Amino acid sequence: MNQEAGPPSPDSESAGTLILDFPATRTAGINENDFYDGAWCAGRNDLHQWIEVDARRLTKFTGVITQGRNSLWLSDWVTSYKVMVSNDSHTWVTVKNGSGDMIFEGNSEKEIPVLNELPVPMVARYIRINPRSWFDNGSICMRMEILGCPLPDPNNYYHRRNEMTTTDDLDFKHHSYKEMRQLMKVVNEMCSNITRIYNIGKSHQGLKLYAVEISDHPGEHEVGEPEFHYIAGAHGNEVLGRELMLLLMQFLCQEYLARNSRIVRLVEETRIHIIPSLNPDGYEKAYEGGSELGGWSLGRWTHDGIDINNNFPDLNTLLWGAEDRQNIPRKVPNHYIAIPEWFLSENATVAVETRAVIAWMEKIPFVLGGNLQGGELVVAYPYDMARSTWQMQEHTPTPDDHVFRWLAYAYASTHRLMTDARRRVCHTEDFQKEDGTVNGASWHTVAGSLNDFSYLHTNCFELSIYVGCDKYPHESELPEEWENNRESLIVFMEQVHRGIKGLVRDLHGKGIPNAVISVEGVNHDIRTASDGDYWRLLNPGEYMVTAKAEGFTSSTKNCIVGYDMGATQCDFTLSKTNLARIREIMEKFGKQPVSLPARRLKLRGRKRRQRG
Repeated sequence: MNQEAGPPSPDSESAGTLILDFPATRTAGINENDFYDGAWCAGRNDLHQWIEVDARRLTKFTGVITQGRNSLWLSDWVTSYKVMVSNDSHTWVTVKNGSGDMIFEGNSEKEIPVLNELPVPMVARYIRINPRSWFDNGSICMRMEILGCPLPDPNNYYHRRNEMTTTDDLDFKHHSYKEMRQLMKVVNEMCSNITRIYNIGKSHQGLKLYAVEISDHPGEHEVGEPEFHYIAGAHGNEVLGRELMLLLMQFLCQEYLARNSRIVRLVEETRIHIIPSLNPDGYEKAYEGGSELGGWSLGRWTHDGIDINNNFPDLNTLLWGAEDRQNIPRKVPNHYIAIPEWFLSENATVAVETRAVIAWMEKIPFVLGGNLQGGELVVAYPYDMARSTWQMQEHTPTPDDHVFRWLAYAYASTHRLMTDARRRVCHTEDFQKEDGTVNGASWHTVAGSLNDFSYLHTNCFELSIYVGCDKYPHESELPEEWENNRESLIVFMEQVHRGIKGLVRDLHGKGIPNAVISVEGVNHDIRTASDGDYWRLLNPGEYMVTAKAEGFTSSTKNCIVGYDMGATQCDFTLSKTNLARIREIMEKFGKQPVSLPARRLKLRGRKRRQRG
């Protein structure tokens, strides 16, 4: 049966080079057991099979890039093919090489992209690929990209309506490591009073892992002000997130200088940290290949072959095992779970980039964070690991499931396409039933994810934001991708101000660090920062909140969270326990407090000896 590609989404068009993916070279699926995972496959293996793409307008086609099927189990690729074009999908003209039909050389294996430029650009609406030979032991399967430029069509209202432009004066291009560093410097010089450049460590190849801080008092944690972060580029070839972060820091700087009240309020009330490239070694590999020839996996991993996104300690197993043995919270707490000793050893398979992120997150009391990824359009929230052993997909919610679902929806619902039921799905999965969001474990289970680690080891609620179907879009598509994500990026940052916040102090007004904040009915606690301040993300509602600290009497309050933006202030003053006071007095005079039960036993023994 002949296969025909569905028409591309109108949103894939741009004023520059048009790249039509079917399936996209860099958007191969996750589940390798999907029958057509990561490829178009013909119904039969014969010379009459073809795949057709409708560009929906006259287009100057210039070339084709092909790859084989993305699969761990199967070896399928096309070794040669013909190209035909048409204006009506009925009458076809085959690309010629002199007087005969031109046979283009395809792939010799399934991963390396092969570019074939047409001898002369062809103007048409439709393009068709007809495989002529394929791997002997495989089937007709291929991934491909069509290269070309859409021609202007001023009479076509449909296309004028769907073309996306931006009024933001930003640097829309792909930046090398050196160019990224230079752009950060430019932003820092433009907004020196609200920005600071620092690094959290170095990559395996020695490249600095740069971060930009945006705050009205850069370089210091302000008591009562929440900390937020975005991380991009954990997979080096998922470059859209990286470029969105560089665009975001430019935008925040420009809008702050223009006194945009919304941005001014965000900057002055939030300490924002942005890491645009967590895996610069991987990005440099992908950057060499470029948007068209980068491939699905080139640059995905660190230089030493580690997937940063799944390289964090598995604390889920520790928590669930303790729960099954009913050791919560006696032996294992429901939060701030310690990192296992084996993970901290030098011999552990842990990337230097992973260790740098962990140290960074332990140092700064982050409240909310998003890690940007590519290849899909969905927001995934924890848990990412399925609780049942050997289950590949299983809905596994956290105790804060309602909060995470709200946070995910806050991003997805303000994205231009994520919740649009009419858009073309990236792969085979349609996330519309959950409005562009998904529980990570119900999608595909992952052990040692950043999201799960962040939730169980720190106070930070972390989500994975998949910002586009194409991991490495063409430079001409960046303005449209920025428009797709701009509002969502801002709205998500604003969510750090939902829930409750406050100070936990002693009777002298001194902040109590490491105090535990518990919410009745939610089996997950958080802790105060070094100054005694805390932030607890919660949905609107009424909550019984308890603050407790070692050596102090606990205190409980009723805290109400409203629907308006802005966290509810909920402060606590704790008094020391009697035992703590006694210890304080005795230590002051150089004596140790006496254990009363031990003293009673000692007196009884003395009385027995006296009777004897």
